[in-house]
Amino acid sequence: MTALIQTQTEEFAGSRLATSAQPPSAMLVVPPNPVFTNIKRSHVEALKALGYTESEARFLYIVATHSGYFVARQFLALTCGHWGKRTTTFWGKLHTKKHARTEYFPKSGKVYHVFSRRLYAQIGRENLRNRREHEIEYIQRRIGILDFVLSHPQWEYVETEPEKVSYFCDQLKVPIHSLPAKIYYGQTTSQPTVRYFVDKFPMFLASDASSPSSVVTFTYLQGPEASLTEFAHHLGAYLPLFRQLSEFRFLYLARVDSYFEKAKELFHSAVAIPLGSDVSAELCRYFQIRKAWDLRRYATVTEGDLIFRNQAKTRFAGERFEHLYRGWKAGRASEADIRGEFGRANHPVTVHFETESLRRVGAHEPEAEGKG
Repeated sequence: MTALIQTQTEEFAGSRLATSAQPPSAMLVVPPNPVFTNIKRSHVEALKALGYTESEARFLYIVATHSGYFVARQFLALTCGHWGKRTTTFWGKLHTKKHARTEYFPKSGKVYHVFSRRLYAQIGRENLRNRREHEIEYIQRRIGILDFVLSHPQWEYVETEPEKVSYFCDQLKVPIHSLPAKIYYGQTTSQPTVRYFVDKFPMFLASDASSPSSVVTFTYLQGPEASLTEFAHHLGAYLPLFRQLSEFRFLYLARVDSYFEKAKELFHSAVAIPLGSDVSAELCRYFQIRKAWDLRRYATVTEGDLIFRNQAKTRFAGERFEHLYRGWKAGRASEADIRGEFGRANHPVTVHFETESLRRVGAHEPEAEGKG
């Protein structure tokens, strides 16, 4: 990574939140011959058996595993190639073998979609949703994820759902019910399927001077929507897992830095506060006093309650707490729900939050390409 230009550390009871930001840049050149340590030799050989060269096989493995979609500049960046016979031959192989299709979008240009079940099966990825067709917003995000992975080849990525479940449940002894999950319902006669980590944002292990042992880093890529609603839902789904960890990093990615401050504030309220202290009792008291005041039951509110309310109003400001209050007042959320979400973790948790401007790898090419 490039050097951090801003670092801020805040102390909480029971947890530490470190925040940092990276300078924005429009383009990034991938280092020559980047080494992706995760790629097994057997996977490369399996793709080469389909008629691809070494560099083509490595690129296809990364695409199939992390995105399913790519644009020309990404292939050229990884292979250090230029427009010409080599790239034309690669496109020809993909189409002739029916391993990929070319899709055109009015504002995004040409995008390549690797969809062949046989190709995915060669590397044990035949059940990945990357093979399916998707809307342009989803495609742009997957291309962004590929930009991130290509520009950070040094990390040890935890790539698949089974690998992630094994890492947390087998190595870290996290209860499986704490993992972010989604239930898929099939036909009426079939059993529902539980899948974990369905967002498929990159996750990797890394160590540094402050953490000599490997620490897991979660990522989130901001989509084209002009709000952080989806980010809030994402953090809520991961909070039970965060509670089980002693230390983790969270990297918030976006094409522009205009979301960074709001994202940090949201992470603070949705993750740092719940992990750092047991605020559930105070939050419940604040809601009770506020409800009594809203209902004009002034006789039940003491002077001490009013002082507490004024202090808590500042502490629990923000849409997240407003939404929770409305739900609690309407009976959609109970005090048990609040305690479960905002109670203290049963051990100290060190949290590192960072932001990074996601840059497009490669360089502009003479042919229109996806703007993901």
